[in-house]
Amino acid sequence: MLLNMEANSAKVQEDLEAEFQSLFSLLEELKEGMLMKIKQDRASRTYELQNQLAACTRALESSEELLETANQTLQATDSEDFPQAAKQLKDGVTMAPAFRLSLKAKVSDNMSHLMVDFAQERRMLQALKFLPVPSAPVIDLAESLVADNCVTLVWRVPEEDSKIDHYVLEYRRTNFEGPPRLKEDQPWMVVEGIRQTEYTLTGLKFDMKYMNFRVKACNKAVAGEFSEPVTLETPAFMFRLDASTSHQNLRVDDLSVEWDAMGGKVQDIKAREKDGKGRTASPVNSPARGTPSPKRIPSGRGGRDRFTAESYTVLGDTLIDGGEHYWEVHYEPDSKAFGVGVAYRSLGRFEQLGKTAASWCLHINNWLQVSFTAKHANKAKVLDAPVPDCLGVHCDFHQGLLSFYNARTKQLLHTFKAKFTQPLLPAFTVWCGSFQVTTGLQVPSSVRCLQKRGSATSSSNTSLT
Repeated sequence: MLLNMEANSAKVQEDLEAEFQSLFSLLEELKEGMLMKIKQDRASRTYELQNQLAACTRALESSEELLETANQTLQATDSEDFPQAAKQLKDGVTMAPAFRLSLKAKVSDNMSHLMVDFAQERRMLQALKFLPVPSAPVIDLAESLVADNCVTLVWRVPEEDSKIDHYVLEYRRTNFEGPPRLKEDQPWMVVEGIRQTEYTLTGLKFDMKYMNFRVKACNKAVAGEFSEPVTLETPAFMFRLDASTSHQNLRVDDLSVEWDAMGGKVQDIKAREKDGKGRTASPVNSPARGTPSPKRIPSGRGGRDRFTAESYTVLGDTLIDGGEHYWEVHYEPDSKAFGVGVAYRSLGRFEQLGKTAASWCLHINNWLQVSFTAKHANKAKVLDAPVPDCLGVHCDFHQGLLSFYNARTKQLLHTFKAKFTQPLLPAFTVWCGSFQVTTGLQVPSSVRCLQKRGSATSSSNTSLT
């Protein structure tokens, strides 16, 4: 502490000297500029006055010549020449420079417009003091909000401080409730230059259960202490794709899937399982969660559960047995066939999505004839809506509602009404194409609003039975 104090003392002394030197330099530069303006104005006025003086000198010389001519005329004895001499004198006076000369100076000798008054600045400098260290802000949990994968954080400063220039916000993800732990796997993320006492983080992915936040105030010289950190819950549906369920022609990489025509070879399957690619959904191997979800199904169930034949299907690894959940999927528009929905875990390995009572889905077919349908129990309903490239899925398990949306516009495309008798799993199918799943999303406010207004029961979204 002693060594740090001595080092910090020397640093602030150097900084103080640098600030004063900067001020001196600025004043010296300002002084030189003002002196230059005075010199330039003096030179300009001197030039004008000297020109006038020169003109007066020339006029006096001309006048002396006229006086000499007049004296000579007065001394003349011949009266007959007098009128002619008088006329010559009149013409000479009329044309003389002195006759047209103004004795009023063209410029003023007043230089008061170049005077300055530093009385106000002098008082300000005399009142100059060291900047105080800003107080630690207090985060207002009652005003803070978590919604739509955004976090709005509100704080206040205990003491009024007009010297505060900006705030710095730090946040990090965690799976532990309560005060932040000293040791945490996730780093603090920093947002600087905040001018107000609130800030909204947007576009977040809630792949962990909680988030820690802290704020500090900064003035021009120093930053204050951080506020007491707070922890906010960030509930969202997080899952991965269970590669052990995927069809052998589907190449699963975390949350991405690509149809692979050569994936059905036995040697490729064995090689992929040996490399551990079939265990990407394992909670043990998942970097996103520190603790496995109790709803997450165990991996490594064996090849007999893998979808086969023409069921190019893969399931999610987390069960849905209550509450509301939302996720999105972006598929490659050139895919010949794509489907997204939910299914019971009991869905047969030969069964395709929507063709049995154990699954519900929206299906897009670009092969031979383009179609956009809602499927369940081998019944299909053609949807009269543009086919989006990104679909949102909302599942309300207890209400028995499964709704599909245009993920970009939140337009409702279709709603299934059912009584779910078993836990559900997110389900996907693709043929000659690929798709990317986005999880860690909260149910959007617009989706909740549509559900409350009863949009799910409209005639255009009649359930398939």
